[in-house]
Amino acid sequence: MGGPAHQLFAPVPLGLERVLAEEIRALGASHVRQVRAGVSFTGPLETAYRVCLWSRVASRVLLRLGEVPASDTDALYEGVAALPWEDHVPPDGTLAIDVTASRSPITHTGFATLRVKDAVVDRLRERFGVRPDIDTVSPDVRLNVALRGERATLALDLGGEGLHRRGYRAPGEQAAAPLKETLAAGVLLLAGWPSIRAREGAAFVDPMCGSGTLVLEAALMACDIAPGLLRERWGFSAWRGHDADAWAALLAEAGERRSEGLARGGLFVGGDVDRRAVGLAKASAGRAGVSRVVRFEVADVAAVAPPRGGAGGLVAVNPPYGERLGGAELRDLYAALGETLRARFGGWRACVVTGAEDLIGALGLVPAAEHETFNGRIPVRVFVSDIPAPAADGTGAAVSSGVAPAGSGAEMFANRLRKNARHLGKWARRTGVTCYRVYDADLPEYAVAIDLYAGAGPDEGRLAAHVAEYAPPASVDPALARRRLREAVAVTADVLGIAPADVHLKVRRRQKGSAQYTRQGRERDVMTVAEGGLLFEVNLSDYLDTGLFLDHRLTRGMVRDAADGARFLNLFAYTGTASVYAAAGGARATTTVDLSATYLDWAERNMLMNGITGGHHTRVRADALEWLATAARGGVRPFDLVFCDPPTFSNSKRMEGTFDVQRDHPALIAAIEPLLAPDGTLLFSNNRRRFDLDTASLEALGLASEDLTAASIPPDFERNPRVHTLWRITRRGGGS
Repeated sequence: MGGPAHQLFAPVPLGLERVLAEEIRALGASHVRQVRAGVSFTGPLETAYRVCLWSRVASRVLLRLGEVPASDTDALYEGVAALPWEDHVPPDGTLAIDVTASRSPITHTGFATLRVKDAVVDRLRERFGVRPDIDTVSPDVRLNVALRGERATLALDLGGEGLHRRGYRAPGEQAAAPLKETLAAGVLLLAGWPSIRAREGAAFVDPMCGSGTLVLEAALMACDIAPGLLRERWGFSAWRGHDADAWAALLAEAGERRSEGLARGGLFVGGDVDRRAVGLAKASAGRAGVSRVVRFEVADVAAVAPPRGGAGGLVAVNPPYGERLGGAELRDLYAALGETLRARFGGWRACVVTGAEDLIGALGLVPAAEHETFNGRIPVRVFVSDIPAPAADGTGAAVSSGVAPAGSGAEMFANRLRKNARHLGKWARRTGVTCYRVYDADLPEYAVAIDLYAGAGPDEGRLAAHVAEYAPPASVDPALARRRLREAVAVTADVLGIAPADVHLKVRRRQKGSAQYTRQGRERDVMTVAEGGLLFEVNLSDYLDTGLFLDHRLTRGMVRDAADGARFLNLFAYTGTASVYAAAGGARATTTVDLSATYLDWAERNMLMNGITGGHHTRVRADALEWLATAARGGVRPFDLVFCDPPTFSNSKRMEGTFDVQRDHPALIAAIEPLLAPDGTLLFSNNRRRFDLDTASLEALGLASEDLTAASIPPDFERNPRVHTLWRITRRGGGS
């Protein structure tokens, strides 16, 4: 079929432009070009119809009708009225108009919609004496108007409504948090389902299928069923340019292909704990005509297994990632999913689409690819992994986490981590250290810090890892950086023998001041750990830092050694760990100052779990600088020992101005000096990498300083000697 070439455009969610372009080329279009959130192409009407019928990914198909000036609404009206609407819109039919605007002088899209409507109906009334009515739900013709700059492009929406409406879903028949059918198909294409399906005996499984969208789209794709074959309404059906014969021929061809595809059969399985969702999935499979090749069952993710007779294939899943589950419960769910995949689906490819990026590590899988797209307005990650085949010894057990083969970057990372763990493990056991850094960006390609935490008290026997990524430089491909990060998480679980759910991933970027303490998530995975014979609460999930700075382990020991009988002041106290050490060292009183109520509550819990109570141990919520000024004026008794560990930079909304430790430390120390006892000691620390202590300002205050940095860096941080600096500051001639 020939005919004049039309200019066409198919919108698509960000991230799916490539797969849509490949699809449209395969459907015979010309001049196919990817743009942001869509694909433009040309072709005769038969090609436009074919894309409507067969595109699995496109949100809509728009046929360009013209472009007009749009410097204001009057110009827009005149331009639209000049177009030949009698060739497109039935004068006694119905009409709907969708308007979008980008960098347009016309900012009120509602008024623009009204002016376009007026222009169309006025022209048709002049020519026919009747005018079309407006129907925004089921119009005969739906127009799309895109305002860009001072121009407007008008197009006919050939679908009339979103192409995700396949026709197999009854109104309201959706489980919670569904994927649109077009997105589900895009995910399957990103995962390589067509090539997997080409293998003899390949099957498809979704262990958390909800109302079955991924399973149904996989079946339609494998059985060569056009996604638009069941639709009853199209936006071109009442269009005056519609070619009914061309459309009928395409439908006949699609019907033949469906019959042949269903005859080939297949194995498509979905499981879900929600009985209602499974019922909806079965009903949709019936309407789609694939009931005899698709099986849905009520099953927990831990019980889902590959179908009998299958020879590998694709397991794809869209697990929860919203507010329906709590953070810890959600992490457990991802861990259970990962365990099922690793234990039962060796040799398969896995595809997980999720908006909870920080939970991907709980799967314990090494990525083969990652893609970014959107589920509605929610940014989601499409994570693809090739699950290792069962062990060669015939036991049938898949390896634990799928570390990449020898010679790969993942194997180099694994070797380095294994070496570090062996060396530092001996030191830790010898010295009684149970929480320590086991890796710190040793290999530039794997720029992460990995801290190991062994549980104590109620968490005795638990082992967890905290993986913090250093943000890669702009020169590194983000996709490559993400893949290496997933590899690092999976390898960490494998090498250190930690359950994937207990490997917590954080993205560590250059922080400004208290930003390092702000909430990263809401999982609240809290455990009790031991250090120096004391117990502390660490939060592995919700903050960039866990509440226990491991590099200050020796510094806290210095505090305890100097605290006997002292009045102790802890400034910028965070979770009060130094206060616990001071009290354990015999301090007769402790004052813990921090601006955050959250961290002061945490400090109180740390004190209580070590049996430290009483009114002589106080906590003060205040900006440290403001409190120092007030305390000096209010006659607060001097302190024998002060620990001050300020942020590198802070612009907290709850404090005036900004704080820069290099610029402002002289003023900070000057504010501490009046509260320092004659023989008192100030331990001053910070983590600015190139901090330079202003000794001249100290001398002007009659203070002396001693650099204790080298003595305060623990063996597990020796590879990063600039992790912090530590200075002992005393009065000249005073105690040391």
